[in-house]
Amino acid sequence: MQLQSESNPALNTVTAYGEDYIEINAVTYRHAVCFGPEGEVHRWSASGPGAISRASLRQAAGLTESRPDPMAFLDGTPPSRPANAPEVLLVGTGSQQRLLPAETVSELLSMGIGVESMSTQAAARTYNILMAEGRRVIAALLPLEPTQ
Repeated sequence: MQLQSESNPALNTVTAYGEDYIEINAVTYRHAVCFGPEGEVHRWSASGPGAISRASLRQAAGLTESRPDPMAFLDGTPPSRPANAPEVLLVGTGSQQRLLPAETVSELLSMGIGVESMSTQAAARTYNILMAEGRRVIAALLPLEPTQ
């Protein structure tokens, strides 16, 4: 499906998607990708919905491994969102929405990062809207599965 956009051409925009591909700024990708409004489009490590893990969500959100303070539990405050973290991570799970297990998203949620899983089509459209609004959003999209 071709998407029309009136957004800033300097920002990463999903311009099309279809069976086995995702197009960002008129460049076709035939693998899972993660990206934000600015910067590079990266290959996402998840190869399918079942391969989405805490580590792959951290990678998509652009978070680096940090050593937790072993005494942090004493003050009772939850971990705060890192400065470079998105407000929301949109996860496109292919042709159908597949909900992610609570244990997979709990780390990001505890940092104040929203995680929404939906079909790749819905995630692409939602990303374009939020990006156009100037929101700090990251999309992690699996290509649509080929129809048989």
